Amino acid sequence: MAAERNVLIVYAHQSNGSFNAAARDAAMEVLQSQGCRVTVSDLYAMGFRACATADDIIGELKNPDNFHYGEETVQAWKEGRLTDDIKAEHQKVREAQLIIFQFPMYWFSVPAILKGWIDRVLTQGFAFSLQNMYSNGNFKDKKVILSFTTGSTEGMFLPDGVHGDINVVLWPLQSGTLYFCGFQVLPPQIFWAPGHSPPETQKAMLVAWRKRLATLWEETPLSFTPTNLFDMSFSGGFRLLPQVKEQRQEEPYGLSTGHHLGKPIPPNNQTKASPPHD
Repeated sequence: MAAERNVLIVYAHQSNGSFNAAARDAAMEVLQSQGCRVTVSDLYAMGFRACATADDIIGELKNPDNFHYGEETVQAWKEGRLTDDIKAEHQKVREAQLIIFQFPMYWFSVPAILKGWIDRVLTQGFAFSLQNMYSNGNFKDKKVILSFTTGSTEGMFLPDGVHGDINVVLWPLQSGTLYFCGFQVLPPQIFWAPGHSPPETQKAMLVAWRKRLATLWEETPLSFTPTNLFDMSFSGGFRLLPQVKEQRQEEPYGLSTGHHLGKPIPPNNQTKASPPHD
């Protein structure tokens, strides 16, 4: 019998009557039917604290006169001196093979309470280090997916839409946070403007989500530029290797949304899986 899979849903919505709650419940039902153990961190219900402060650390600070959150928390993590709420989330992340972030998009990003979870739970040392990031990240054996609602239609987030390309919007979170920690980032599940959609459209969205969840474990993650294409040293400036740039000169697109090299961005780079770079 296959080992039980653990799933963590980090849920950030104030109402259990919301579409986000329905999407959360659909994920729980489908994944539990597969034999997964599903844990939900309902951030609003938990009263999860969003602000990263010295209150996250138990005991004396290394430098109370010039507090530096990253330096203090990595030391506190090593010594087991982080607060219980952070420790509890660390354990959930540690056990999970898949994390689903379920939230409404706020201002092209995540709600403040979810940003606080990212700031406080993805602690330096636990989630990343200078030696363990991107392709070599601590969570390279874990999958993650953003499942979120928008207030705007899909057309508004096209490259010629009023909001601009959704791939650009997603790059900081999917690359700069999730892939930075090593996660295998699955293509996002985007529910376009459910609040402005009739009930039958909302129902169809949830049906499609359930269908996707049935085979989610087999999906190909998004493609990011691997660290072996960079000079990963301070002397080299962590820059793309010259031979890589030379090889890409005749290519019609850049490597990724962020590593565009002055070329057009690869289409759907942050929304659909594509073959990995060599």
